[in-house]
Amino acid sequence: MTKPTVIDLFAGVGGLSLGFEMAGFDVVLANEYDPDIAAAYSANKPNTKMIVADITQLPIEETFAPYVGKTTAIVGGPPCQGFSQKGQRKSINDPRNFLFRHYYEVVKYVKPKYFVIENVPNLLTTERGLFKAEIIELFSGIGYTVTSGVLCAADFGVPQNRHRTCIIGRLGDKPVELPKPNGKHTTIWEAISDLDYLESGEGEEVSSYRLAPQSEYQSMLREGSDTLYNHIATAHSKITLERLAMIPPDHGKEMLPEEHLTKSIYSGTWCRMKKDGIARTITTRYDTPSSGEFTHPFLDRAITTREAARIQSFPDTFHFFGSKSSQMKQVGNAVPPLLGKAIAQQIIDDLNE
Repeated sequence: MTKPTVIDLFAGVGGLSLGFEMAGFDVVLANEYDPDIAAAYSANKPNTKMIVADITQLPIEETFAPYVGKTTAIVGGPPCQGFSQKGQRKSINDPRNFLFRHYYEVVKYVKPKYFVIENVPNLLTTERGLFKAEIIELFSGIGYTVTSGVLCAADFGVPQNRHRTCIIGRLGDKPVELPKPNGKHTTIWEAISDLDYLESGEGEEVSSYRLAPQSEYQSMLREGSDTLYNHIATAHSKITLERLAMIPPDHGKEMLPEEHLTKSIYSGTWCRMKKDGIARTITTRYDTPSSGEFTHPFLDRAITTREAARIQSFPDTFHFFGSKSSQMKQVGNAVPPLLGKAIAQQIIDDLNE
């Protein structure tokens, strides 16, 4: 039996692609406009055709003609900075908020049986639901029944309190329901306790494991991997190390004297991750203790790219490439693969019916 096929638009490094692969899909085409991130995607998924281009400049018929009538699903997360709670909220005047229209044009031309849009929760509420209403109206107009809601990655075994909008469309008048929590829960320590205890500035691009797998989650993510990549600790400044030394496990900035408090607006700034809890949303600044709750549960440093990838549910065989800032974008902007898998499984179940 041939595998169902998927096209991933705004693919990033491929978290959603990976989740769909885990559920049994064949990712035949991906599009990502950042060349460094696209290169990292292709290094991990050499069998997927990658188009490195801005979707607004892509000639739709020329690009997607080979996939018309042969594509099970189109998936993607149109960039969401304009809907973000941080920074200026220009929503209706921000052209980035209308990139879903280009996604729509591809779906309209290819006519897959399903589509999935993944985005920040604000997509559903911004401008009193204007964007949500337009998305439903556009896709309903070409024959899709649309289901939308907010999913939390922690409900699907990801050790992270990451909430994302999920919109699933299905050709015809039968909806595909959003996935229900699967009862699997993972703590931060269950995700990272087998990794080397690095101090600030320590670590190599290629290293080995400190311990055998300590949890079912570690066993799953280590499958097929005998080498560890991307486990390098940021070299923090002297003042940062002084501050971190004052913060014991399970605590945060409340332990700092007034002269050490910074004006950071980020939630969780200078807070340690709680070993037996879950992480807040991993962002593209997880190397900086002042940018959120990214400090190791007891070591005086921020988490490494591999620790962040574990908290995002990427397997250890997935290698992040490029500059440190590019790697942080790759990990921080990704859909957790286990969340992607849960969404993909809903489509597989519908296909099997």
